[in-house]
Amino acid sequence: MRLSRSPDPSGALRRLRRLPIARPLLDVVRPDEGAWLVGGAVRDLLLGIEPQELDVVVVGEIEDLAARLGRAVARHERFGSIEVEARPGVRYDLVRARTERYPAPGALPEVAPAARIEDDLPRRDVSVNAIALRIPDGRIAAVDGALEDLRGRTLRVLHDRSLVDDPTRAWRIARYAARLGFGVEARTRELLAAADPATISGARHGHELRLALAEPDPRAALAALQELAPRFLPAGFRARPDGVEDAWRLLPRGGRRDLVLLARCCAAVSLPDLLPWLERLELTSAEREIVAAGSRDSTLEPLRRATRPSEVRRAARNVPLEVVALAGGDAAREWIDRWRLVRTTIDGRDLLAAGVPAGPAIGAGLDAALDARLDGELDPALPEPEAELAVALPAARRVAAEGC
Repeated sequence: MRLSRSPDPSGALRRLRRLPIARPLLDVVRPDEGAWLVGGAVRDLLLGIEPQELDVVVVGEIEDLAARLGRAVARHERFGSIEVEARPGVRYDLVRARTERYPAPGALPEVAPAARIEDDLPRRDVSVNAIALRIPDGRIAAVDGALEDLRGRTLRVLHDRSLVDDPTRAWRIARYAARLGFGVEARTRELLAAADPATISGARHGHELRLALAEPDPRAALAALQELAPRFLPAGFRARPDGVEDAWRLLPRGGRRDLVLLARCCAAVSLPDLLPWLERLELTSAEREIVAAGSRDSTLEPLRRATRPSEVRRAARNVPLEVVALAGGDAAREWIDRWRLVRTTIDGRDLLAAGVPAGPAIGAGLDAALDARLDGELDPALPEPEAELAVALPAARRVAAEGC
């Protein structure tokens, strides 16, 4: 594959030198080291976008540069790569220049060292990521047509087997199209439509789904994938569902916005299709519960119908907060903001001391006291513990009598 050269790399190099994350790297790389910044970072520098991470390819051994940069935090012998922490919060992926061969569709590649950066670049996913900037002088190398594609804001795979070799590239192309606003050239569209997701593991798809959900505009990334490679998503999937913003506004700090979106996207996916898909993607059981429950009206309707705090409490029992947020409405807001934090002043020991036998009766009594507290039905003339016991004891004794 013929390589082209940028006639004016100075703009990208100037931007690189201004990046705080680049300083440790620029301080230690030697002119004769054969170290190149590659991929999305170079693409973004040429576009005038500040990259968030830097990947470095070294033509030759990488151990010496890694040692000068900092502490090795991970090694991947199969691909000849080292993740280095230069200082807290600043990490680099260093990898030896290599060629790749895929022994079967979707298989992990077999790799071999490459003697030139020109031999490494053609293994990339799309042409605008097959661009390298040499450190420290800033010379640019790119596969044929890459710089033209960058100017034309076009995504193009490098060969017809690209999506056969690695179908996860469909996810990445969708993310790039959404994030950068790039178009996809016609032949690449044909290859995306024909790409077979079944040749790679569900775990790899799950990883790519997580990356798509973490995009600045995850709905745009999912919509791009659905348009370009619809076989990668289950039937009924809606990439731009309604009601997501309302649920996000209700969600407390630390809530899973990504799973709220995914649940809404899956609302029209049949349960027999949804559950195997979620399991195949190797989502955790907690994640699957949120998506499955949050996508079903059978779970959401009791929450939507509940009005009294005690009704909401019972409907929300053992339901993740993300699902309550998806149900929406004033009652859900009150539950998330206030009601779920309410506790009784009495506990099981108080009921045991009053003669209630251990077992289900204790829980029934405490439930009754909490419901009365939430609904404002405690006797205001009594101290709070006495008022709660006045409600809890009859409920507990009824349950105890039924169990006799």
